[in-house]
Amino acid sequence: MQLKVSTDPRWLPHALAHFDEVLVDHAHCEKKAAVNALSLLQAHPEVPGLPAQMARLAREESAHLAKVLQLMEARGLTLGRDAGDPYAKGLQQLVRHGAKERRLDRLLVAGVIEARSHERLELLASGLGDPALRRLYTELARSEDGHQRLFVRLAKNVEAEDVVDARLEALLHAEAELLGALPLRAAVH
Repeated sequence: MQLKVSTDPRWLPHALAHFDEVLVDHAHCEKKAAVNALSLLQAHPEVPGLPAQMARLAREESAHLAKVLQLMEARGLTLGRDAGDPYAKGLQQLVRHGAKERRLDRLLVAGVIEARSHERLELLASGLGDPALRRLYTELARSEDGHQRLFVRLAKNVEAEDVVDARLEALLHAEAELLGALPLRAAVH
């Protein structure tokens, strides 16, 4: 999947200068990704391949959460309450309400979020000075890239490729507009 706009170049220096805030946000993102995988499994067990893939994804996202929490603990940080993610909330508002449309949109919105996460984690990896952190964020970015492809594959299991491609294109344009409207934050999104 090709995002329509790149992250603002000011984001990386801001994120690195406020890395503790990014870590806390990242932990919340991994938690929500695991919960979303289980929610999709609960809502759409009939989709070919989805149950096993979402169970695997929930485990993987939970493992990522554990790694981020370990980093936070080493830095003396606590998780605290989730303040919310205006980016993810904005994308969730694009999910249509008909059963078939909702199923498709949930898969594709998850894919778009993973695509942006991939881009941002890759940026972090490139900017982090600590070699262990750089390796970790490179590994996490690679995982997010695989997750975005998984969600698009699952979408193509439930809808024709041209329908998926058209809706994904519309969501990517909406994501670009949303990203441009949001303030710069020390957060993954």
